Amino acid sequence: MNGQYRKIDINEFVAGGKGKVILRHILNEGELNGKCRMYAEVTLAPGCSIGEHPHHGETETYYILHGTGTYSDNGEKRPVQPGDITFCADGNTHGLENTGTEDLVFMALIING
Repeated sequence: MNGQYRKIDINEFVAGGKGKVILRHILNEGELNGKCRMYAEVTLAPGCSIGEHPHHGETETYYILHGTGTYSDNGEKRPVQPGDITFCADGNTHGLENTGTEDLVFMALIING
């Protein structure tokens, strides 16, 4: 890969959230042997968010690299900062909003069932 991302997606209003979400894919599902649906670096600009959404048959973990925000875990909100890890279990809901003044950058890993 030579230090470059294979695919970059820019999506708006993800799960009913605000603004744009930039996904820089690290490995694709085939390279992850079907065990993981996504492994990507995600960027939320200030004021942008991923709306609260459920996971069914999979889990999702965020590892916060840069910036600050508010994580929603089944509707319960808490602040996040670099070094924090979040985990959304199968059947639960989560969301994330950049409440800071800099980009919120995190790794996202979705593991299948």
